[in-house]
Amino acid sequence: MVFNTGAALLDAIVLAVVSRDADGTYGYKITQEVRQVIDLSESTLYPVLRRLLKDECLEVYDMECAGRNRRYYKLTPRGNAQLHLYEAEWKKYSEKITGMFEGGCGK
Repeated sequence: MVFNTGAALLDAIVLAVVSRDADGTYGYKITQEVRQVIDLSESTLYPVLRRLLKDECLEVYDMECAGRNRRYYKLTPRGNAQLHLYEAEWKKYSEKITGMFEGGCGK
């Protein structure tokens, strides 16, 4: 993709992916789902997850899987509220950009 992906957009995408499963999901699966829409490495994902944990948008827990612990990330109420804000902002933003591409003024 030729467009840069800023921190807010990464946060929004990760929160959207994590929100799909009420019990949470793990890092590798998040990476795979995010890669369906943008190019993302695991080395990029984990700082995003740490930031969202620090901001109390995610909580974390470990669960055993095939004899190993797997770290799961789950949306908090604060994360859910942040996701809804991102969704509303994205809708307004994308409508303006689409309007510009289609010859309108983007208002």
